[in-house]
Amino acid sequence: MSDLAARFVDQGFLVVHDLVDAAARREIVADTARFARGDYPVVNPPELPEGADDDTATHHVLAVHFPHWVSPVAQRMVAHPGLVEVLTQITGAHLPHWDGSVKACQSMLFVKGPGMPGQAWHQDERYIPTRDRSLVGAWVAIDDATVDNGCLWVVPGSHRNGYLYPTRVHDDPDEYDSSDQAHGFDESDGVPVEVPAGSVVFFNGYLLHKSLKNRTDGFRRALVNHYLNAWSLLPWHTQGPVPGLSIPTLDNRMVVPLGHDPYAWKGLAPSPETCFLRPLPGQAWPSLDGRDDVGVATA
Repeated sequence: MSDLAARFVDQGFLVVHDLVDAAARREIVADTARFARGDYPVVNPPELPEGADDDTATHHVLAVHFPHWVSPVAQRMVAHPGLVEVLTQITGAHLPHWDGSVKACQSMLFVKGPGMPGQAWHQDERYIPTRDRSLVGAWVAIDDATVDNGCLWVVPGSHRNGYLYPTRVHDDPDEYDSSDQAHGFDESDGVPVEVPAGSVVFFNGYLLHKSLKNRTDGFRRALVNHYLNAWSLLPWHTQGPVPGLSIPTLDNRMVVPLGHDPYAWKGLAPSPETCFLRPLPGQAWPSLDGRDDVGVATA
């Protein structure tokens, strides 16, 4: 097991600096304005003031869900060679015979402008379940992430038992968005993960993490992709009832294989031809045809 993998398996998260260069980050920043302007097909587009420049347009976006469904920039980032190199070492490192095969299942582009809220303690496996505890978030810092602008906080080692903590409504709407808050652990064990732009924070799907409100006058942008062991089925059902006998073999194939795909014989499910923007604070969620996968968030 590599040193990266050993640290990831033990702590549940890993920081790799200088993994995404400035040119790629600039491309992501420019792409964000395209979502705000409706250059890509989006659900819940913002109402922009007349003559809004890119910076103003971006201020009207909190987060883009599944940008890789419509954006070539986001699609390239899902398969970014630096991310893949790390993922093929850590994603299934807790499994004795894992061969390094990985697939991507989700992406989110967080903009988090001045005054925008964070998200309370949560675990991503609550939203995207895997069969073998192999979900990994790759959190790409587009800007420097600090305590003041709402960087990630994590509870090191909180992934080890594979326990999903219960959740409840939080009582701090100024600090956090409307998502539920995990509880039943010592919050004082949380530590901030401040990283410079270009760094990537990789973390296990069971790791407790959160972020705070952006208290600066700048953006704290981050692109977050989710991956899992390619050998693991993805029981991420998003529409309609699931017959009981189908549950053990349920496998969402709206994925992006990164290398060997053991289930290539199943084919891939087509992605929708649109993504959507997360509502700003105080706005209602748009109608999303019964999908229950859209609330996934990684602060």
